[in-house]
Amino acid sequence: QVQLVESGGGLVQAGGSLRLSCATSGINFRGAAMAWYRQVPGKQRESVARISSGGGTNYADSVKGRFTIARDNMNNTVYLEMNSLKPEDTAVYYCNAQWHWTDYWGQGTQVTVSS
Repeated sequence: QVQLVESGGGLVQAGGSLRLSCATSGINFRGAAMAWYRQVPGKQRESVARISSGGGTNYADSVKGRFTIARDNMNNTVYLEMNSLKPEDTAVYYCNAQWHWTDYWGQGTQVTVSS
């Protein structure tokens, strides 16, 4: 059974930082591409950051220079370091794994940035 469990969300003031974690089980983590998405009510889920199985990364323009995605293949965990947070970063953040042509999702963690 595949499980992705996010943690680390919360309430932070603008300019602050948060670190999200996504612990996975049930997949070959080393072979999976991992990503973080976010969604606000009434809008489509959008990609924030992605990291390939080989460690290559890409980011949405809106978070470049502020967010960093990283993976720990020993602990089957992916992280999203978020700095210089803005109120517009407020959303539910979801962890995504792409493995064997299938998408897997976590339950999401709320990030709220106050102005």
